Amino acid sequence: MTEIPLQPGQLLARGVARHLRRHDFASLEEFVPERGLRTDVYAIGPKGEIWVVECKSSRADYLSDHKWQGYRAYCDRFFWAVDAAFPVELLPEETGLIIADSYDAEIVRMGPEQKLAAARRRKMTLKFARDTARRLQGYRDPGVSAFSDPSSPSSGPASRQP
Repeated sequence: MTEIPLQPGQLLARGVARHLRRHDFASLEEFVPERGLRTDVYAIGPKGEIWVVECKSSRADYLSDHKWQGYRAYCDRFFWAVDAAFPVELLPEETGLIIADSYDAEIVRMGPEQKLAAARRRKMTLKFARDTARRLQGYRDPGVSAFSDPSSPSSGPASRQP
């Protein structure tokens, strides 16, 4: 099986996830908090705090992102992760900043805290756990799609051939 090379933003996400792990955060890449939104890194900390990190590999990548403000409703802190050559003056001052590469990262500016409502936190934490478990099952059982919708009629036992 041929591995697909990681894209620049995915390499940044890997470095961010490694760094957050050292701060006792569990992270999931390409997490969908709701239909139409997909975060690059969604991380839950040891006290239940939720951070979103958007990884931008170039000026054009950043300028083409029109959904990032929608992610703020799904986290306590929002960050950008960019490499050392990125023009950071483009990034809004009221957001966090992480300088990253494919192996590690450093939090340069902490994103301001905007606490989630308890009901939204519970919903997102549960979705994070369930999505993570589905992905793990997909890795362990290649016959199961990690991204399939279990409530879909085509996903049930009756739809499978013996």
